[in-house]
Amino acid sequence: MNSRILLIGVAAALLGLAGCQKAESPNEVQADVDKAQQEANRELTDAQQDQADNVADANRDAQHETSESSYDVAITRAEGDHKVAVEQCEAQGGDAQQACKEQADAALEVAKADAKAAYPNR
Repeated sequence: MNSRILLIGVAAALLGLAGCQKAESPNEVQADVDKAQQEANRELTDAQQDQADNVADANRDAQHETSESSYDVAITRAEGDHKVAVEQCEAQGGDAQQACKEQADAALEVAKADAKAAYPNR
């Protein structure tokens, strides 16, 4: 009797599993395919938007870094030019030397102002 009940249980389980492999109707398949395609398209669009945002952020950061370093180069160049000009003024004497140094100082200030104007977002 137990073996008979066991056999009936196994048969029922096999029939139940066979029902899981039943093919869906063409309409059900098409609906599932459409749903999967829409989800894939949405995920792709989201990934592409994330990529575009990341590229924009990277470009903005790179532009800021470039502006910052360009400003630093301009200031360093102006300060170097100023030092050279002041040393050249040493060849002169008296009022001429003083006027030369004042002119070098003025040129430095103009160069710094130009750098600040050229790179306002530094």
